[in-house]
Amino acid sequence: MPVLEIFLERGEEIISAHGELSWMTPTMAMQTKSGLGGGAKGLLSGLKRVMGGGSLFVTHYMASTGPGMVAFASKVPGHIREVHITPGNGYMVHRHGWLAGTPGITPTIGFQQSFRAGLFGGDGFILQRLDGEGTAWIELSGETIEYDLQAGETILVHPGHVGLFQETISFNITQIQGLSNVFFGGDGYHLVALTGPGKLYLQSMPLPLLAHSIYPYLPQQGN
Repeated sequence: MPVLEIFLERGEEIISAHGELSWMTPTMAMQTKSGLGGGAKGLLSGLKRVMGGGSLFVTHYMASTGPGMVAFASKVPGHIREVHITPGNGYMVHRHGWLAGTPGITPTIGFQQSFRAGLFGGDGFILQRLDGEGTAWIELSGETIEYDLQAGETILVHPGHVGLFQETISFNITQIQGLSNVFFGGDGYHLVALTGPGKLYLQSMPLPLLAHSIYPYLPQQGN
């Protein structure tokens, strides 16, 4: 269960998805906003984050009265990855992956496709896009497997296991026929075809699959 602790000098600031805070020192000040900026532009960026599976609001944490620390704890066992983003070198992240970042990071909608498949809880396949310039921290669940795909090299991945990849990697949804069953509602079996070049991080325990696995053991209404 990793914890991300960020230590800031007075006047330094980071941003995070709304509601991710675990603990902080009294020297930290926090302010929740609908966007990374203000006005209509800030609201528009917030709406784009919602489309990408994120929150309408982001929280700004600043060391206001002296050096400070803010911490974010993971929700399930896994890893927290640090990535460095520069203009033209952004990342695509699974919908709940972005944990925090420096003010130069811009989270927005990356990709969204709906499936009838019950295995995805009605959420479908949603990616956030992180661009701009700065450092971002990404939460991945379970074990993390890293691949450095070469140009033209392709790997087929169950959508739930896609964690994080450089935007130089191209991707498209493929449907494998003949494997439809009650879990997939007749919509076929979907895989994501990821083609290099670029770095790819897969997660072994995506939350939708974990929820699906434990559902039969939860008390049901009327039982």
